[in-house]
Amino acid sequence: MAAVAQCVRAALRPRLPLLSVALRTSPRLLCAATQQKNTGQNLEEEQSQSQNEQKVEPSSAEKLLAEEKAKLEEQLKEVTEKYKRALADAENVRQRSQKLVEEAKLYGIQSFCKDLLEVADILEKATESVPKEEIKDENPHLKSLYEGLVMTEIQIQKVFKKHGLLRLNPVGAKFDPYEHEALFHAPVEGQEPGTIALVSKIGYKLHGRTLRPALVGVVKDA
Repeated sequence: MAAVAQCVRAALRPRLPLLSVALRTSPRLLCAATQQKNTGQNLEEEQSQSQNEQKVEPSSAEKLLAEEKAKLEEQLKEVTEKYKRALADAENVRQRSQKLVEEAKLYGIQSFCKDLLEVADILEKATESVPKEEIKDENPHLKSLYEGLVMTEIQIQKVFKKHGLLRLNPVGAKFDPYEHEALFHAPVEGQEPGTIALVSKIGYKLHGRTLRPALVGVVKDA
């Protein structure tokens, strides 16, 4: 037995320094392990903080993008409204210009028509001045002249009508200050006050617009 114990001690003796060295170096190993553990925790914390910052940062960016989007939408709305107003103004200008062109076409002959009205008045007076009893076959020259004047008057009225110029002979009609010009007011038996009893001068309208009012006498209360 003693021999066996000596053999065991002899076998363990070379290993004792190794055990003592391991025990002496174990605190360092423990510190290193602790430092590694702390470093790992710090890394995890930093990663977590970085992730949180990344989560916060997109929120701020989204907020900025939303604000920018709202501004752009407001600007787009303003531009759209201005564009619509510009289109409406342009359409109004176009319609007014078109109306002016059409009126110029319709009423461009207004001055010319006024001059021709004087000719029509002369023809009318000429035919009215011829005594009807003198228009006989015995007076062929007078008869031919009268018939020529009548035909000329009829033809000129056709031309007037073709170009929108119509006569106003409002005997018996209600007085209208837009179409008639009253020369006098007088009571007339059997006629309603405010009606036209006499037309001194024929009036004319060009495309519905009074070119020359008729000169009339108006009935008033007795």
